Amino acid sequence: MPPFKKIHWTEHSKVKMKQYGLSTSKLLGILHKPERIEQGFVQGTSAVMRTNKKFTNKTIPLIKGKWKPTKAPGEIWLMYKDTKDFRKIISAWRYPGVTKPGEKIPIPEDIINYLESGIID
Repeated sequence: MPPFKKIHWTEHSKVKMKQYGLSTSKLLGILHKPERIEQGFVQGTSAVMRTNKKFTNKTIPLIKGKWKPTKAPGEIWLMYKDTKDFRKIISAWRYPGVTKPGEKIPIPEDIINYLESGIID
């Protein structure tokens, strides 16, 4: 993604961020450095994901002065669509399981209904 591309957040994406407890900075981090990129559910969209990470408490020893990150089960997904002038963030969600590369993207039913309604254009 070129650094000059503007980000447009849909109202749907803002609602989902609140629902799943996702911050703008976390989602932008996933957008800029995803673990995996897949083709989105709707033609012309892309979905990026990153595995959840949680930082453990003091019962786990520190590694080089930092908390040891451990992987929590689940993934955070972000779906977007590129246009000429900006990148439109369509939706974001947490998936409690772990998917394999190339598998169908695990999209919640309410997001599928939103995408099928054709509002994203």
